[in-house]
Amino acid sequence: VQLQASGGGLVQAGGSLRLSCAASGRTFITYAMGWFRQAPGKEREFVAAINWNGSSAYWADSVKGRFTISRDNAKNTVYLQMNSLKPEDTAVYYCAAVKYYSDYGPMSVGGMDYWGKGTQVTVSS
Repeated sequence: VQLQASGGGLVQAGGSLRLSCAASGRTFITYAMGWFRQAPGKEREFVAAINWNGSSAYWADSVKGRFTISRDNAKNTVYLQMNSLKPEDTAVYYCAAVKYYSDYGPMSVGGMDYWGKGTQVTVSS
């Protein structure tokens, strides 16, 4: 599975962005998908996860209520809608895929099978 994230950019605090992650291959539907982010000088951290058919999702506490993860299996794409953005959301955002997922709970950086290249999100104050 090859993944390509897009949609990042510069936005003012309180604004919104929608990230997309396009996947290649027919097996996209068999993978759970996650979004992670990495700020300068910090470790990569989990942001949101969604199971293979979109029936279950999970968010990190830091983004709960502001970010929404969704997927369109017909388009091989997963999305991250980010609202009420804060300067501390500034980071490179990555999408990733994992074959085996419990359908609920956070994903671990080390447990993902495939990663896409990141997209930069910068939130100005």
